[in-house]
Amino acid sequence: MSHVLALDEGTSSCRSMIINQDVEIVAVDQQEFEQIFPKPGWVEHNAHTIWEAQLETARAALKKAGLTGSDINSIGITNQRETVVLWDRKTGDPIANAIVWQDRRTARKIDELKADGHEPMVRSKTGLVLDPYFSATKVRWLLDHVPGAQDAANDGSLAMGTIESWLIYKLTGHQVHVTDVSNACRTLLMNIHTGAWDDELLELFGVPRSLLPEIVPSSGICGETDPSLFGASIPISGIGGDQQSALFGQLCTKPGECKNTFGTGCFLLTPTGNKAVESDNGLLTTIAWQMEGHDIQYALEGSIFMGGASIQWLRDGLGIIKEAPEVNNMAEQVDDNGGVWLVPAFAGLGAPHWDHSARGTILGLTRGSTAAHICRATLEGIAHQVTDVAEAMLDDANCPLGVLRVDGGASQSNLLMQIQADLLGKPVERPVHVETTGLGAAFLAGLATGLWKDIASIKAHYRIDRIFEPKMDDATRQSQRAQWMRAVDRAKDWATD
Repeated sequence: MSHVLALDEGTSSCRSMIINQDVEIVAVDQQEFEQIFPKPGWVEHNAHTIWEAQLETARAALKKAGLTGSDINSIGITNQRETVVLWDRKTGDPIANAIVWQDRRTARKIDELKADGHEPMVRSKTGLVLDPYFSATKVRWLLDHVPGAQDAANDGSLAMGTIESWLIYKLTGHQVHVTDVSNACRTLLMNIHTGAWDDELLELFGVPRSLLPEIVPSSGICGETDPSLFGASIPISGIGGDQQSALFGQLCTKPGECKNTFGTGCFLLTPTGNKAVESDNGLLTTIAWQMEGHDIQYALEGSIFMGGASIQWLRDGLGIIKEAPEVNNMAEQVDDNGGVWLVPAFAGLGAPHWDHSARGTILGLTRGSTAAHICRATLEGIAHQVTDVAEAMLDDANCPLGVLRVDGGASQSNLLMQIQADLLGKPVERPVHVETTGLGAAFLAGLATGLWKDIASIKAHYRIDRIFEPKMDDATRQSQRAQWMRAVDRAKDWATD
C-alpha cells in the first residue's frame, strides 16, 4: 500500500489524484461541475453534485492507475474553503445549495456588524476581517431563509460543514462529522489561539454549537471510508483547506518561503511558525496546519477573489476567447496593454484592500483598443493583485522574499508568470507538478500513516520546471504600479447594494 488517493475538491471542479511514494502522480481524473448564480453577487453549488463528481473521479483515477481500494495507504482531502453546506444528519441530504466563498449576499449583515464595533474582537480571535467571504454569515443566512432550518438546528438534526466536512461525512457512511484546523479557522467561528470553537463568536453570528463538526489535526487519522465505496476501508488521514494544502505541497515550511496559487482566485501565503503574526496591512492571520501531537502552525495570507476566474469571464462573459489558454495567444499579439487597465473586482476586492463594494473596472479604452489589449490587461490585473499582497505580506512578516513559488492552473501561462516576475522584481519558480493542492493533501495523509518518514524525505523528490527571472527595469515597474493603484482607486466603493 504505497499509494495515496488525494481528493482535490475545487471551486469549479473535482479532481482525484493517485500519488506514489516517490511523489509521482500515477493517475488523475477530473470533472467540472455547475456554477449557480441565482442573483447578481450570489454564487451557489449543489453539494450532492459535488459528492457524486468527487466519488466518480476517485473511482476513475483508481481504474486508470490499475489499483483497487486495497492498494491505497490513505486518503487526503483538500477543498475550496469557506463554502458552506447544511445537511440532515439522518438522511445525509443537503437542505439547500451550498453558499460559495465568492458569494456576497451577506454584505449588508457584515456592514451592520462593523458599524456595531465587532470587528476588533473578531479580528483578535480569528485573525480574519469581517467580510462576506467567510462562512459564519452564510450559515446564519441559511438558517434564516431555509424553511425549518432553525428548528432542525435547535433539535440537533442538522449538521454544518465546509466542503471537506461534507465529503468526509459521505465517505464514512454518515459516521464521522469533522473538520480540520485549517478549514475551521476560516469560518469566523473558531479562536485560532485556542484551536476551538468560540462561544462569543457563535453568539455574535447566531450559529448553534449543535451544528458544528469536531475540530481535528490536519495530519492524523480521523476516520475510514465505507468499504462499499472502494472495496476496502481506507484511512482518511490528511485534511487541508486548498491554500494551506498548496503551501504544504510546495514544501514552504519556513518564514519567508512564499507560494501563490493561481486558481479561480489567487492566494499568497507564507508560514510564520507557531506564532500567529498580526497584520498591519490588511492580510489575514490563518492556521497553516497541525500535525497530530504537535503545535498549530500559522501563516499570513492574502486572498484575491478573481484570478483564473477573470480569464473564465473573458471566455464565458465576453466570448472573446473560446478556451482559457487562448488568452495567452491573444495577449501576445500586442507588446503592451495599450493604456488599457482592468481591475478584476467582479466579486469585490480582497486583500489588502477589502472592499466588498468594489466592482470590475476597465479603464483607458480608446478606439484603438482591441480584444488583445483587454486580454493582456486581464493577465496584468491578476499579477498586480498578487504583487499588492506580496508587498503587504513581506512588510508584515519583516523578512525578504527570495523567490515566489507558484502553482494552480493559470501558473502554466508563461506570459503571466513573466509578467508576475517583472512586477514583483523577484524570480518566480514553477514546479513540475503545478497542482500542489492535491500533493499537499497527499503529504499530510502519508505522513500520518508513515508512508513518508518526514518532510525531508518528501523534499528529496521536489522538482522545478522553470524559473522566470524579472526583466523589467525599476523605473518602468514603479510607473506600472502607480498606474495600477490609480485604477484600483476608481474601482472601489461602487456597489450600493
